[in-house]
This record gives sequence, structure tokens and C-alpha cells, in this order.
Amino acid sequence: MSLEGKVAIVSGSGRGLGLSYAQELARQGAAVVINDVDAGVAAEAVESITAAGGKAVAVVAPVGSTETAKALVAAAVQNFGRLDILVTNAGVLRDKSILKMTDEDFDLVINVHLRGTFTCVREAYAYFKENGIAGRIIAIGSPTGQRGNFGQTNYAAAKSGIVGMVRTWALEMKRAGVTVNAVIPVAATAMTKTVPYFAKAVEAEERGEAMPDFFRKTLGFGTSDDVAGLIAFLASDAAGNINGQAIGAGGDRLQLWSHPEAIESEFNDGGWDYATLQERFPFAGNLQSVGENFPELPAELQPEPAAK
Repeated sequence: MSLEGKVAIVSGSGRGLGLSYAQELARQGAAVVINDVDAGVAAEAVESITAAGGKAVAVVAPVGSTETAKALVAAAVQNFGRLDILVTNAGVLRDKSILKMTDEDFDLVINVHLRGTFTCVREAYAYFKENGIAGRIIAIGSPTGQRGNFGQTNYAAAKSGIVGMVRTWALEMKRAGVTVNAVIPVAATAMTKTVPYFAKAVEAEERGEAMPDFFRKTLGFGTSDDVAGLIAFLASDAAGNINGQAIGAGGDRLQLWSHPEAIESEFNDGGWDYATLQERFPFAGNLQSVGENFPELPAELQPEPAAK
């Protein structure tokens, strides 16, 4: 099923993952509202779509405020007559360990990722409901939000919160026929390009070559284009029965993330008081890991030693 006649907003789509999402939606027939804080970057993104025969306009504004959310929906309706799809991708990073993270570092990331997702979804859903449109909402999560990551308190909180909101919205919007899902991308980005572990994958991509199978298959790590197909699919009529899910995509791998579930229960007559827990904490042998543990790189994929 094509997306002909559909109209999409992709926040944070001037470059990187967001641009790939916007370009794929356009390839499948949707008209797209591009969003970025840099007017030049936004114009180049629009040109990349229109030059290929697609339709796109840009809204240059930082995501987070209700005003920007309203401007994005208005741009879709005024330029293309309607809105069908929202992809909330806009984000920033301010990575620091907790003692070095300032209030400003925390608030900025929460405002753009978490509040920006909330305000854009609220505005899009109001339009969908008022106009009887069975819209598609796709919010972008992260492995950090699922597992945690050192130095990313703000980002982990925002991305975990986004998936929590997705589950709630899937319940609230179901009767209106609107679906809401989260995508967890694993791809080469400006951030991963600075990590030595991924150096050989990034070098291959920059040469226009396929990444080694270790990255694409074992790690499920690939390019932004590897994620874009899932975005377009979830935006289509074919995905009308998929709702409230967190789906990972990267390289050659697709993943369905579980919702948090209790994995073990123990009961004690009279409850679990301090003394009883001191004597017998029942879950000591089944505590859950945190963070992501990557397998050791094969010798041929080890990064080159830094020049002295």
C-alpha cells in the first residue's frame, strides 16, 4: 500500500535519521513537513525531496513548545490540505554524568524530546479526532531509554518516558482509530560516529560500502535508511492493527521489545518487613542487568590505534 495522498510531519528531519524518515515517506507518496532549527539545513532537506519528485515544505522552529506543535500541524493543513502521519524525532544531547549535569542540561533534553513529543502528539491527535482521521503516530525511542546508558540521565529519562506515553496514548486513541507506536532505532548517527567500537562500520558507510555482517546481523546496527522502511510501514494502512508497540530496527534486524512485566513473585505471610528482607531477599539470584553489553569486536574490526 502506498502513502499517496497522505501528509506527514517529521520533527527534527533536517538531517540524520529524521531526514531518512522524511525521504522514505516521500518516496512512498506522502507529502512531508520538514522541521529543523537551521533554515539552511531545512531548505536542503526540502530540496532533496522535491528534486526527486516529492512534495515537502519546512517549518524552522525548535520543538518543545505548543506554538511549534501548532505551527507544524498548520503547515501540513495549509500546504497540503490535511494531516495523516506524525513522526516525533526531534532531539538534542547533553551527555554528562550526574554530578556534572546541570539543570539546564537536564531541562533542555527533557523539553525537546519528552515535552516536544507530548505537545506535537497532542496537537496532531486533536486534528485527527476533529476531522475523523485514523492517523498514525510514530514516536522515536532509544536503546538508552530501554536499558540505560552511562552519562545519559536526561536522555534515558526522556526516551523511557516517550515509550510510557506511547502505551498510554495507544489506549486513549484506540476508539478514534489512531495508532501510536514507538520505534527504537540502532543506526550510525553523529553520536555513534564518535564511538571507537563502531569505527569500522562508520568507515564502511562513509565509503559507500555495506557494513560488515558483525554490525548488521550480530549487533543489529546499520544506517538510518535501514530504519526508514519501518517508519513508512507503521505509517501505512497495512499497519492499522499495530498499536502501543515498541519496535526496534537496525541493520538486518527487527525487534519487538516487551512491555515491562514482573518476572518473579514471592509471598511471605504477614508481608516483607525489614527483618525478613535482611534474612531473605528472594530475588538475589535473579537481579536484572542494566545498560547494553556489546560482544567483543572480531580482530579485523578492531579500531585503529590512535596516533601518538
